[in-house]
Amino acid sequence: MRTVVKLGGDIVKGEIPPDFMADLKKLVQTNQVVLVHGGGDVVTEIATKLGKEQRFVVSPDGMKSRYTDRATVEIFTMVMCGLIAKKLVELLQRGGISAVSLSGLDGGVLRATRKKKLLIVDERGRKVAIEGGYTGKMQSAGGPVIEALLERGVVPVVSPVAMGEESEPLNVDSDRAAAFTAMGIHANAVIFLTDVKGFLMDGKVVEKLTSEEARALLPKTGFGMQKKILAGVEALEAGVGEAIIASGFGPEPLSNALAHKGCTVMTRA
Repeated sequence: MRTVVKLGGDIVKGEIPPDFMADLKKLVQTNQVVLVHGGGDVVTEIATKLGKEQRFVVSPDGMKSRYTDRATVEIFTMVMCGLIAKKLVELLQRGGISAVSLSGLDGGVLRATRKKKLLIVDERGRKVAIEGGYTGKMQSAGGPVIEALLERGVVPVVSPVAMGEESEPLNVDSDRAAAFTAMGIHANAVIFLTDVKGFLMDGKVVEKLTSEEARALLPKTGFGMQKKILAGVEALEAGVGEAIIASGFGPEPLSNALAHKGCTVMTRA
């Protein structure tokens, strides 16, 4: 089996739960695994220390994102591909898991199209178009570099910096990067690990959703969870077996997610 695991920013910005590392080691024994990580809060923290104020914009459909100019994409790349990725590789190696960190720039693992314009809602509630900066729209993922590592039992740790059409670095959403990676390697499952047990309605975890049901819920969902649901639906529609939203904290988070215990499981039907 092939599994893509997305580690949310709430997990990578602190101490990685020891239960996760032990469970990942067990999963690697029976699965080919790709780890994709987030970490936007860490980027914001480091950028602030460097004196680069971060700007966030909201799209007309309520999606919040970082506005990425040239200076910001350089900091984003430094933090994601350096500080966070190497921290994860260090922890995996220490736990007996062979790992290599990659960005989309390495062998074109993640490819995206640079957004020329962004349609946003300004402070007065008006829709306005602004220059797109270095934000990318995911196009594809995977390729020979990922395949070679997986065939050798190595866990690729993928940072959400994609390669644009002119080989420039682009900031892409990490949930979408995970979904496209799952599509590209024909994964059986993509697991989005976060700080909650799944998609919640009235305080309770919704255990099962079809892709159609999930799409219908998007307008009623907060932007953080909204991105995970949208990414999961995209993965399903491209042929990935299942998309799971689960907590990365607690005992055996990966095993429980794959066993459909205490999480949200999305399927095509």
